[in-house]
Amino acid sequence: MPGPTPVHVYGDADLPQSVDVVIIGGGIIGCATALELAEAGQRVAICEKGGIAQEQSSRNWGWVRISRRDPREVPLMVEAIRLWSDLDKRTGRDTGYRQTGICFVCQDEATFANYDRWKDHLAPYQIQARMLRPAEMKEMFPDANLQGVGALYTPEDGRAEPQKAAPAIAEAARDKGAHILTNCTVRCVETEGGRVSGVATERGRIKCTSVVVAGGAWSNLFLGNMGIDLPSLGVVSHVLRTDPVEGGPEGAVWTGEYAIRKRDDGGYTISRGSGNTVEIVPNSFRYAFRYLRALKMQRRELHFRLSGRFLHEARRAKSWGPDDVTPFERERVFDPTPSPRMLKSLMSSVCAAFPALKGATVVQEWAGCIDVTPDAIPVISAVEETPGLHIASGFSGHGFGIGPAAGGLMADIVLGRTPRVDPNEFRFSRFTDGSRVAPELGY
Repeated sequence: MPGPTPVHVYGDADLPQSVDVVIIGGGIIGCATALELAEAGQRVAICEKGGIAQEQSSRNWGWVRISRRDPREVPLMVEAIRLWSDLDKRTGRDTGYRQTGICFVCQDEATFANYDRWKDHLAPYQIQARMLRPAEMKEMFPDANLQGVGALYTPEDGRAEPQKAAPAIAEAARDKGAHILTNCTVRCVETEGGRVSGVATERGRIKCTSVVVAGGAWSNLFLGNMGIDLPSLGVVSHVLRTDPVEGGPEGAVWTGEYAIRKRDDGGYTISRGSGNTVEIVPNSFRYAFRYLRALKMQRRELHFRLSGRFLHEARRAKSWGPDDVTPFERERVFDPTPSPRMLKSLMSSVCAAFPALKGATVVQEWAGCIDVTPDAIPVISAVEETPGLHIASGFSGHGFGIGPAAGGLMADIVLGRTPRVDPNEFRFSRFTDGSRVAPELGY
């Protein structure tokens, strides 16, 4: 089955000759950045090699969570929750956002204690999270068979619809004057005197003074052509959705075996709580040392897979010029193959926990590629060596929920205005300035 179909966003027929900012990538990060910049009066163009939100921005779980975030992301996620609460009104469109709470089930007392410590990160922001014991879990989910010693529950966590959200934000940016250019690959960033001066696209050139690279899993390859090394590896998440079901959980639930959340259509989006697939590709060896700390922390949660993707990436071009056909034009949408075995096992676990889903029909299965940095937090930063160049990538599976605030912070940096949160942790230079680069999950 192909990946989900996002709400269609028509691309502009005409290419603008010049804008202030070109955004490379039409996922939720790029679209949110475009909306913020357009609202500030900037002339903006989103250049997307395929269609808006056709890759990970429409394939993720749809969770809008602050729970279990790396502590460095918490201030930005607080801002994201504020923005999500007003996003339908701001865009004039339905994103499916609801605050329904998320429950993270603990399988042992050590995990329970760690989650209990983690919730202290929320105290400065007046966001409430509490620990539940089995009796309270049963009260919250009376028809479920949840196995565990307790859970972390955050009422202000919620959900939105990935197939709606980024398209809604893109259209709102267009309402403010942004150009939306689909099937329009940016081949190269052009410079004059060391500064960004424009981009060369497959449809022609656009003059600009700033570029934001928000290409998700493609950013590493694009920047590599510029001689810029953004360490990033792809992790594949396997997901399914069911038809509408009566009696299932209203709030989202995570365990090591599954993650489940209700959809606006009454069905459920379900994935593995732990157990994503790491495709072994040439960059796996190139970056192996950088990921040792992350691998040590998460080795039990990852499944390594050697497939035809290795040769595909080994053979594709690593450098090109403005008049060359690029890998991005040859592969408009990366549509990974989901694992039938993993999804079959997943549905069995979910039905055991939630008997109401035993009669549910699986109507779609898909996979998506997550771009993961060595410390599992994003880059939201200017590139100091090339004035006018910016990166908003590497969101490590956390990009959907944090997207509106990440776009806002990226716009702050582009405009040189006071950033809404301290961007220091997300600086690109952390990979080269001797900083310790590793996940800090906080539990």
